[in-house]
Amino acid sequence: MSHRMTRRTFSKTIFTAGAALAASPVVRSDEKNEKLNIAMIGSGGRGGANLKGVESQNIVALCDVNAKALDQAGAKYPNAKRYSDFRKVFDDAKDFDAVVVSTCEHTHAFATMLALQHGKHVYCEKPLTHNIWEARKIREAAAKTKVATQMGIQMHATDNYRRAVELVQSGAIGPVREAHVWVSRAWGLQSAEDAKRNKDIVSVTERPAEAMPVPPELNWDLWLGPAPDRPFNSVYFPGPKWYRWWDFGNGTMSDLGSHRNDLPFWALKLQAPLTIEAFGPPAHKEIAPASMRAVYTYGARGEMPPVTLTWYQGTEKPALWLEKKIPQWGDGVLFVGDKGMLMVDYGKQALLPEKDFASFKYPDPTIPRTASHYAEWIDACKSGQPTLANFEYSGWLTEANHLGNVAYRVGKKLEWDPAALRATNAPEADKFIHREYRPGWSL
Repeated sequence: MSHRMTRRTFSKTIFTAGAALAASPVVRSDEKNEKLNIAMIGSGGRGGANLKGVESQNIVALCDVNAKALDQAGAKYPNAKRYSDFRKVFDDAKDFDAVVVSTCEHTHAFATMLALQHGKHVYCEKPLTHNIWEARKIREAAAKTKVATQMGIQMHATDNYRRAVELVQSGAIGPVREAHVWVSRAWGLQSAEDAKRNKDIVSVTERPAEAMPVPPELNWDLWLGPAPDRPFNSVYFPGPKWYRWWDFGNGTMSDLGSHRNDLPFWALKLQAPLTIEAFGPPAHKEIAPASMRAVYTYGARGEMPPVTLTWYQGTEKPALWLEKKIPQWGDGVLFVGDKGMLMVDYGKQALLPEKDFASFKYPDPTIPRTASHYAEWIDACKSGQPTLANFEYSGWLTEANHLGNVAYRVGKKLEWDPAALRATNAPEADKFIHREYRPGWSL
């Protein structure tokens, strides 16, 4: 596909099936079957999985700070240009139409913003950004550039999730006043109880001061990017160990929250909460918690009543689960309505109590089905139809997820002003909403 697609006039399209306003470029019908030229920023780890997801298109650029990952991807796509610094990728912006961002969380916003500024369609891994301020900047930039955008929350495209949204929004269980989301993963600052339940444990509890030799394949300076400088240590790399450390990630909350909170956020038409309060062990200055709970309150949304959404991770579980009044799924989402309950996991769902729904007739589908999350984004790039996980939607979702961690780190109930992007009763939260970047980096 030629570069002209990202330079022509754009048109706005409103998609009403639970998605927010989004816009994509107008594309001639004869271009819909052409392949996109895609630049991959992050080619190993999640990047490798995303590369497979878009392999039906032309992969023209590969970028990674890990030379081994770059070589492995390059062996499959020998004609693709190779880069170690994603900023340099955009020196050759004429070569590609779209970008897939699969770097570590703390650099998501920087690569994504460059794609938006260059008028490129962009798919970014979850969470969309490292903090709330970045999520707002990306969402606003996407609204101005109007390219096809999508955050990598693959479950959003499944029949199971879309059927759950249809059930809630059709009133199958009546007005919903409570929602509960729990995940068993407990990666972070491990308590003794967490350690018994999880083999993947961080034994380090303070930032290492000593320098270890940097692996020859790694460009440590580029890996750090905008994060505070520090010597290399294997507690950050290789693997996903970095995501437990506040300077690089936000632990389980922002990671799995992107997938799990997505369902109630979508089904209940949520955006900015009124208040957020979190509970757990005392916050650590360096490492995200393994187990914690966060409670969000939302006001009425049209005909939907006020609702409380509670997030649980690690050893935390809803009271109904602990009392064994619902199936003992290790992970799940529970909607509590006036007429019943809906319980959902990635690949299954149940209307409860089952006897009350024995003769229940499911509503006709109202949300379009798609072959995959990747296929939906690729089609959006070519057809002008928006994705359902576009940056308008996922930007608000990302802000809300990060707010759970901010409330946890501040240690008090936050009263949230989304317009001002601040907790009106907690100025001490500001440093967790936006941070200073390492010299040489700005968004």
